[in-house]
Order: sequence, then structure tokens, then C-alpha cells
Amino acid sequence: MQPNELIIQVQQKNERAFQQMYAMYSENIFGVIYAVLKDEALSEEVLQDVFIKIWNNSTSYSEKKGRFFTWILNIARNAAIDKTRSKSYKNAKQNQSDDYFVDILEEKSSFSHKIDAIGVQKYIDSLEPLCKNIIDLLFFKGYTQKEASKALEIPLGTIKTRNRSCIKTLRKTLAV
Repeated sequence: MQPNELIIQVQQKNERAFQQMYAMYSENIFGVIYAVLKDEALSEEVLQDVFIKIWNNSTSYSEKKGRFFTWILNIARNAAIDKTRSKSYKNAKQNQSDDYFVDILEEKSSFSHKIDAIGVQKYIDSLEPLCKNIIDLLFFKGYTQKEASKALEIPLGTIKTRNRSCIKTLRKTLAV
């Protein structure tokens, strides 16, 4: 079944098409969620929530607005970021072991394994270092633009402008 046919069938609430879609996308979507949460069980929970949102809101997807996979990625990334901002998540992370913080510090320096999980490694590698850092913080680590501004010691307005510019460059690269 072609992706467009699959999308239409999911929008018509065809459960078999939805199962096929889950099989096609769940591994990549899990990778995006896990990159933000760094907790397998919690990532699985958010993954299920994401696919419920996809099922419930599938009719809001329009091909005119962009690719279906991008729509799903945005839902997943937003759900993961929302989870990190929840009170229950923050409370659970207050009592983490030292190992958890060592892992975070080690992962802050490299995000290549995360982006490789969704197949965009070669495209990210083509970007300039500042773009890589901005995309890493905003899209893979769940930082707000204000938090990225502080972390990179760059004015907030510059982060916003550079983010738009970096995404535009990335879109051009992906279109080739």
C-alpha cells in the first residue's frame, strides 16, 4: 500500500491501515522521543500517546501543509517536550542517581546517534557547526529558544533568526 493510500485509510479510521502505519513509523518515532526523555519506559508511554493523537487527529493532516512523516515527528517531539515540562517528570528526575547525570553530560556533547535513528544524519552533517548546535538543542534535547540562548550564550533574537535560517537550509538539502 502506498503511503498516501495509507494516510487516507487512517483518516477513514481503518484499523488495519493504522497498524501498518504503526509498524512503519513507531521505531523512528520512539528514537525521537527517547532522545528527549532518555527513559525507555516513559518513551514507550509517550509513543503510545503519540499514536493515539495521530489516530484521533489524523483528519487534521493536510498534504498541502507538509509531509506526513514531518507531521508525525512534530507530534512526537512536542509530546516528549511536554512530558519534560510536566510536574510529574520534574519530580521524578529530582532524585536521579549519579549515573544518570554522567550519561546526560556525555550525551550533551554528541547527538549523532539520535539523529541517525530518524535517518537525517547526513543532512545534519552538511550544516555549519552553529546550526548543528541549535538544531540539537531545540529539536533533539527539547530546549526552548530561551534556554538555547543561555546555553549557547547567544542573544534570543539571534537564536530565533538562526533557527529559521538553519531549518530553511536543512529543507533545501532535504529537497535535493
